[in-house]
Amino acid sequence: MCTVTFIPTSSGFVITSNRDESVARKRALAPIEYEINGCKITFPKDPQAGGTWIAKSDSKVIVLLNGAAEKHQIKPFYRKSRGLIVLELTSSENSLKHWETIDLNSIEPFTIILFENDKLHQLQWNEVEKSQIELDIKSPHIWSSSTLYSKEIRTKRAEWFAKFMAENQNPEAKAILDFHQFTENKNPEYGLQINRNNELKTISITQCLVTTQEITMSYLDLIA
Repeated sequence: MCTVTFIPTSSGFVITSNRDESVARKRALAPIEYEINGCKITFPKDPQAGGTWIAKSDSKVIVLLNGAAEKHQIKPFYRKSRGLIVLELTSSENSLKHWETIDLNSIEPFTIILFENDKLHQLQWNEVEKSQIELDIKSPHIWSSSTLYSKEIRTKRAEWFAKFMAENQNPEAKAILDFHQFTENKNPEYGLQINRNNELKTISITQCLVTTQEITMSYLDLIA
């Protein structure tokens, strides 16, 4: 939920998400299939709030990052977890259409990456208004959460990503996973896998492989 990449491949694309979280938070449950609103959805579950930061159905993938374009001031109360918004959108018949009407009042700011109907969108809520942008599905993309990484660090991470893509014209899923796990591994503050005073860590990496035939999800628990 804090670092996400989208990389086109010869057979489709790969979406990979690093979850950076407090080690005090209850450990997430590994991905299994659930049925929500009649829709079969696979996702790792946050047992504390009941939501998730990444989910997939047979036809779509949704990934959450905390924060919108810039870091926000945290309020003492929000009425619903952002992870539950992910499930609401994933289980809707048309997520993009549902986004237009969903009530986000008193929800903490977030960014969502949505793949649906062969299109890629970035959706954001900044506590004031929603925004949506259609992205080039044939180009690679990287996002880093504004709540954990300054604009300068996000730019630096984008440079690492551009270097990785220049050196790997058509990377396999394993190479992408390695990028998420080992890039700048001697930099615990803002390398791709962080460890800030053993209090905030990258605790898992989830990856979705999307082809014309299927969507599969793999999960690497880094705390196990």
